[in-house]
Amino acid sequence: MSTPVSPTTSDTPDEPVTGAAPHRAVPPRDFPIRRGCPFAAPEEYGALRTEDPVARVTLPTGREAWVVTRYDDVRELLSDPRVSADIRRANFPALGEGEQEAGARFRPFIRTDAPEHTRYRRMLLPVFTVRRVRAMRPAVQARVDEILDGMLAAGGPADFVSAYANAVSTSVICELLGIPRENLEFFRDVTRISGSRHSTAEQVSEALGGLFGLLAELIAERREEPRDDLISKLVTDHLTTGNVTMDQLLSTLGITINAGRETTTSMIALSTLLLLDRPELMEELRHDTSLLPAAVDELLRVLSVADSIPLRVAAEDIELSGRTVPADDGVIALLAGANHDPEQFDHPERVDFHRTDNHHVAFGYGVHQCIGQHLARLELEVALGTLIRRVPTLRLAGDRDQVAYKHDSATFGLEELMVTW
Repeated sequence: MSTPVSPTTSDTPDEPVTGAAPHRAVPPRDFPIRRGCPFAAPEEYGALRTEDPVARVTLPTGREAWVVTRYDDVRELLSDPRVSADIRRANFPALGEGEQEAGARFRPFIRTDAPEHTRYRRMLLPVFTVRRVRAMRPAVQARVDEILDGMLAAGGPADFVSAYANAVSTSVICELLGIPRENLEFFRDVTRISGSRHSTAEQVSEALGGLFGLLAELIAERREEPRDDLISKLVTDHLTTGNVTMDQLLSTLGITINAGRETTTSMIALSTLLLLDRPELMEELRHDTSLLPAAVDELLRVLSVADSIPLRVAAEDIELSGRTVPADDGVIALLAGANHDPEQFDHPERVDFHRTDNHHVAFGYGVHQCIGQHLARLELEVALGTLIRRVPTLRLAGDRDQVAYKHDSATFGLEELMVTW
């Protein structure tokens, strides 16, 4: 495995291409940009979308890259075959200190290109089809009820993130894979370290090493005694046949766990906070549960917790909104920017459970669109619907101003949310 190359400086034109709108050269902004309101994109995204939709930024690593904020540009970028997701590329726009080094070592499939990415995606796709996920609803409902029973029995106040949101998302992905769920906080700790922008490559490697150690033991067990779970299927169909190596299987399982549980945890917790802040929306769902599927998609759009997950490198010069992103430059498709674009969504800051044609990009777009999106929607529908139905007196237990947000994580969300009922 090659070591990531040091950042390089590319020649970036300050003038637009012929026929493009005039562009005012400005110094690169610092990125990422913090949210002012947890339920909306950063206010600066609106200015960028209008004045500098393909903007030069400086990342925490000191490297420069481009950010894209318009809906049409984000979709065009993420579907362009001239754009690479390979984390080993020199100017890959990693936002974390140790992200690129660790990623180049462990090769999560979301940070690879075709045909490698295609092969891993096809391995997982049969488990995440609409039909297979729909069949999981009774099991997900039973698990959610069990978790909520435990939280209610323990009494309030309780940390909603730990007691409910993380417990639901981690339990579901663990049961799908066939992983014992004795220590749900272990998986949260792994993601907290591996997803932090302040973690070093050594810290990320240590956290993932602990996860891979657990998975290696389970893989060995499934070799001897296969079960009806995803690990067994991958071992039987792909590892023993030589389609993947042990390291490749560990990496695939690791990113499936991390990505599958972290985004859903954040969405359950942040959606609940939004509904507590706006009780009229909570009451609307309580009165008409048939709105839940549309409400989930609207919450996914509004909250856009995976805003800056789509990190790319231009393999060739690419033009967007009259600006040219030069070959080999890093570029980030901002999902929250696209999902709050008024050219695509009327009154994008408004939470509207009756919104039609809600073609958001909360799960990304193109060949790298989230493979687990159907399962995520199911978990959100069940988790939020059960909570609304069974705990009508749910309320915050602490000072609203003291709610702690995860501004420095790959996925936006809540560190803790104290509730009672």
